[in-house]
Amino acid sequence: MPSSGPPTHTIVDDFLAPVCDDFVVILHQDADILLINKPSGLLSLSGKNPLNWDSVHYRLIHGQEGVTPAFPEAKLPHRLDFGTSGIMVVGLNAASARHLNKQFQAHTIQKRYVALLEGWVTDDQGQIAEAIAKDKNLFPRVKICSTTGKAATSEYTVLQRLEQPRRSKVQFTPHTGRTHQLRIHSLAIGHPILGCDLYKNDHSEQMADRLLLHASDLYFEHPTDGEPFHGQCPCPF
Repeated sequence: MPSSGPPTHTIVDDFLAPVCDDFVVILHQDADILLINKPSGLLSLSGKNPLNWDSVHYRLIHGQEGVTPAFPEAKLPHRLDFGTSGIMVVGLNAASARHLNKQFQAHTIQKRYVALLEGWVTDDQGQIAEAIAKDKNLFPRVKICSTTGKAATSEYTVLQRLEQPRRSKVQFTPHTGRTHQLRIHSLAIGHPILGCDLYKNDHSEQMADRLLLHASDLYFEHPTDGEPFHGQCPCPF
């Protein structure tokens, strides 16, 4: 007699990354870390599909011919989404990577992002506190869910309100690091990030040719001397 139980969901990931012609740019280099600018449209780590071999990590350990040397021991203590551009910190050896990993796990690293949202956000600043859960029926999407979701909080400040069409340039400071947090929180307040293919309204995806979300700042403790360190990457939009 077949056993009965909750239905299982088969996750199918048929995503195939298009070619990314933009380079990974080194913003800072010393003996233990790199700060880099990841282009939009590049995976942080190579995908399970062998066709998705190109990534930030692949380019770091193999080098970018004529642009950057190889860093064979490079390790990524964090990732950015495929469409997100901006600053990432890289450990250049096992000790610095461990040090950075501990900081990310302890949530002591502060991150800031800049995004362009559809419409005018009413308040000049505010906080979005909406729990986030995986959406098993719509992989890789997540959903707002107060019962099964994990707590998620994002602070925002409106930097600029733009006309024709109405858009808001916003600085985000996430206090948690949930998958797609800023993207779904923006949709939750009725102002999706332009160019986002997963969390959108009728026209927000078509308003940009890429996801307009950029990691602008990282505040952390440098693994070499334990001193506070601020990395910054100017927003391209």
